[in-house]
Amino acid sequence: MPRTQPNIVITGTPGVGKTSHCELLAANTVLKHLSINQVVKDRGCHDGWDAEFKSWIVDEEKLLDSLETEVPNGGYIIDWHACDLFPESWIDLVVVLRTDSTKLYDRLKARNYPEKKLQENLDSEIMEVLLEEAREGFDADVVVELRSDEVGDLQSNVERIEAWIEAWKKDNSGKED
Repeated sequence: MPRTQPNIVITGTPGVGKTSHCELLAANTVLKHLSINQVVKDRGCHDGWDAEFKSWIVDEEKLLDSLETEVPNGGYIIDWHACDLFPESWIDLVVVLRTDSTKLYDRLKARNYPEKKLQENLDSEIMEVLLEEAREGFDADVVVELRSDEVGDLQSNVERIEAWIEAWKKDNSGKED
């Protein structure tokens, strides 16, 4: 059965605004916000808690198994700091949010990130690690890099993604998977 709605991954370093973008997109469209952090916690797709980094140790195999009956059907905005574990066939658009490192530092500091975790995430942003993962894992035509420095960026980014959704629907109406 062909998909009638796309799947979009909103990815980027913690603190770039992924959840805000996903929530606004979900409110403005029929797509469902799928927080991978919540799925990992609620469905037990982890191998325990990392006390140093204050985060779950994700079991990627369990996570993918948990999602395989839902996500391939379409209609999801996937909110996570990585995208390279998702099969290409599941994903129609990868949005990599990027933020100025000074702003990111302030955001992560306000979240009380442990210093090691804060530094690791800043290094990841500066070195464009998640952007490179997206480019290596998906065709270039489905990867989009958007800035998320100011509050106004949220609205303009969401409008741009909504326009992409409408174009996707138009281009994919009547197609067989």
